[in-house]
Amino acid sequence: DSHVDGHLPRALESMSVTTSIPLRTLLSVGLALATAAACAGSAAPPSGPLTPGSADAPREVNVILRDYLFEPTPIRLVRGETVRFNIVNGGLLPHDFVLGGAAVQAAWASAEAIATPDILTATAPPVSLPPELAGLRVYLTSGQSSSVVFRVPEEGELLLACHIPGHLEKGMVGVVEYVAPATP
Repeated sequence: DSHVDGHLPRALESMSVTTSIPLRTLLSVGLALATAAACAGSAAPPSGPLTPGSADAPREVNVILRDYLFEPTPIRLVRGETVRFNIVNGGLLPHDFVLGGAAVQAAWASAEAIATPDILTATAPPVSLPPELAGLRVYLTSGQSSSVVFRVPEEGELLLACHIPGHLEKGMVGVVEYVAPATP
């Protein structure tokens, strides 16, 4: 299952929530564009085998959240490695970076749907899940950035999506590709 052909992975197809989110202020837009431009050169994924990161020296993985897409795609990971995701929201809207298997994605889609107010002008309450269901989630408003250390599972599938209402339907799904470690 991949998003490369323009379709959602099967595990994400049935997750659908819609709402309208207002645009940010001109100041936030300027900050987001400046931050994204500063990070754009470092977002391209390396090709070939990767030297895996360790707990003592995580491999840096830079990700830019744009309006309805993740850059780079695919995000290339080595099973069992430790990475530091440096995530910047270079879009105009808030986005989240949800990394985990199908159960994690379904749990966040459901939590976001339940928390979405019926009235477009209402503010949604904060969304959270129990740790065993949460996977990795980073929520960023326009222009914000965050770094988080993550240990890539040895087995299983990792899916990447944004579960802000309406974003999944607009194609905000990333591709995670497992690659072989570089031989020393």
